[in-house]
Amino acid sequence: MFQLPKNEPQIPIDTPRNFFIFGETMSGKSYLANEFPNPYIINTDGNAKANTVPAYQLQNVKDKTGKITSSVIDQLAEIILALQTQNHTYETIVIDVIDDVIEMIRVAVCNEYGVKNLKDVPWGAGRESFNNVLNELVLDLKSLPMNVIYISRQITKTKNDVEIFLPSLKETYVNIINGNADLMIQTQKIGNNYSRRVDRRRKAYKADQVDDSKILSILKTIRGALDSATAKTTQQDKF
Repeated sequence: MFQLPKNEPQIPIDTPRNFFIFGETMSGKSYLANEFPNPYIINTDGNAKANTVPAYQLQNVKDKTGKITSSVIDQLAEIILALQTQNHTYETIVIDVIDDVIEMIRVAVCNEYGVKNLKDVPWGAGRESFNNVLNELVLDLKSLPMNVIYISRQITKTKNDVEIFLPSLKETYVNIINGNADLMIQTQKIGNNYSRRVDRRRKAYKADQVDDSKILSILKTIRGALDSATAKTTQQDKF
């Protein structure tokens, strides 16, 4: 029989687990991601073997005719299933970079329908298939009992003569990814110094409510990640 808990105040446990990191090349994005405990990297830049932690090189594998024989959609599904069902010691999964993953998913869907563009599939079926795959990927990753990190590149735009920095990922996809993330973090390199700051956050996280000491130590290096009332001087912008 279901037992109701006692009607009494509880100490909140509130640890962010889903992160969206963006920044220029060599600004410390991957370095920050690798600080998270026991990461497994889903890599798209051809440097999987160059990682100091376990990594998988994601790519659409094609035969001589150009037909995809092993799509990134299938590969990602197999990886997520393995993380769900196999015994392992990984605590963090990193998608580096999500921009490439989304493009490879688009190519895989187009290849399945035998077209060059999603709009060429009648009745919007191509776009629907693409959206379903992307949304399922994000939700499946979020359901894992792990830290999930999405990495994106950065673009610079000028608005009212002021430079603004944005993820290179299209806004539509940023909304999907970031809508399921707890923190959006920008990394920067200014001279010889590196910085990390929160661009957006789901809520004000408090240090005394973060129950994972490893995550807490990382959050303390990111400006704006923790509520100032609890973070005080422990946060660092430079490291």
